[in-house]
Amino acid sequence: MKRILILAIALVFVSGQVIAGDKKKKAPAVKGPRIDTTKITWMNWDEVQVAMKKEPRKIWVDIYTDWCSWCKVMDQKTFTNHDVIKYMNTKFYAVKFNAEKPEDIMLLGKMYKYNADNKINELAMQLMRGQPSYPTSVFMEENFQNPNPIPGYLPVSQIEAILKFLGEGIYKSQKWEEYQKTFTGTWKEAM
Repeated sequence: MKRILILAIALVFVSGQVIAGDKKKKAPAVKGPRIDTTKITWMNWDEVQVAMKKEPRKIWVDIYTDWCSWCKVMDQKTFTNHDVIKYMNTKFYAVKFNAEKPEDIMLLGKMYKYNADNKINELAMQLMRGQPSYPTSVFMEENFQNPNPIPGYLPVSQIEAILKFLGEGIYKSQKWEEYQKTFTGTWKEAM
């Protein structure tokens, strides 16, 4: 009986070591860049300028303020959605831009100053075409070309259509109004 008990304990111990040894094996290497699907990879202006030199991409700018309640809702509901995160990190460089942060920004060799009287950065004012509204999303083509502001809160269903329209380059051959008529979304809002 003792032999059977010792044999059973030994088998459990050995099988545990084999299983633990398998877990220590390295996962196969992933080819190509790894896309984070847990959160949007937000960049600052310096980081996006460096990244753009290595690999040009379209740019998505989230212009917000600390006091903006809809900005916070967008952070909590839209920018935490798995599909939004994956698509944004794959197709765009994403910039999180606090319009009221008192700092100067150098972009493409031009200095944009913080305007203390108006409590806004000149770059934010330019990107929003002189009409500050929060939140405002700004889409830019590769190399910071053709900034287009999209004011207001964007729920997942709405941002899906916009991201795909811009990210796939559909805007180059089709008008937004036509695209909207045929677009069918698949991304689900979190409950």
